[in-house]
Amino acid sequence: MFSYHLAELPARTTARAMARPPRPGQVPGLRHAEVLAFMQLGAPTASLERMQLRRVAVFARWEEEGALDRFLEHHPLGIALSTGWHVRMEFLRRYGTLACLPDLPTKAGDWDRGEPVVAVTLARLQLPQLPRFLKWGKPVERLVVSHPGATIALAAMRPPRHFSTFSIWRSVEEMTAMVHGHSDVENREVHAAAMREQARRDFHHESAFMRFRPLAEHGRWQGRDRLLPG
Repeated sequence: MFSYHLAELPARTTARAMARPPRPGQVPGLRHAEVLAFMQLGAPTASLERMQLRRVAVFARWEEEGALDRFLEHHPLGIALSTGWHVRMEFLRRYGTLACLPDLPTKAGDWDRGEPVVAVTLARLQLPQLPRFLKWGKPVERLVVSHPGATIALAAMRPPRHFSTFSIWRSVEEMTAMVHGHSDVENREVHAAAMREQARRDFHHESAFMRFRPLAEHGRWQGRDRLLPG
């Protein structure tokens, strides 16, 4: 099982968690965790909105649901995260590979094109490619954050090279239409164009786009207690 957490925490708590994230062996039942600070999609590159240490995103993989419950109840970071919101997810599909998730299959289930879906990207940037990454990524950020098919879309980072995107979509069909440039929205081709540029010359050392089925959501985020569609 996987989870994605959003919470507002003191900046020093976020910085400490990014420097020393929870690790397997230290947290019973944890398989992997990424701790990142918010990066406002579409914000200017050099701005306070671009990296927000008072807002944290955590992506985690668990052996079973009870391990997540115990983390949220007893671990200092888990207790802090429990003041925010999280979604519990079932893995469905990935494109790309990550050393931190070596056993994750390409596909682990079927889905209906009309069902809600969570999309998560993890990437390890090649720092010399940062100018290209920003050039091609900024238009994609604006597309995703304003897309009518997404109920929430955000990004997070851990300097200098770790990036994640997180979005919830009303349906698999709307998400895949956005990815391939088939949505009926302005500048719909920018994501497909960025994928072609990525294939031509990779921005990253490694990266993976992952698709999940949302199972349950808990807590509140910015006054909302329901981010999943339906």
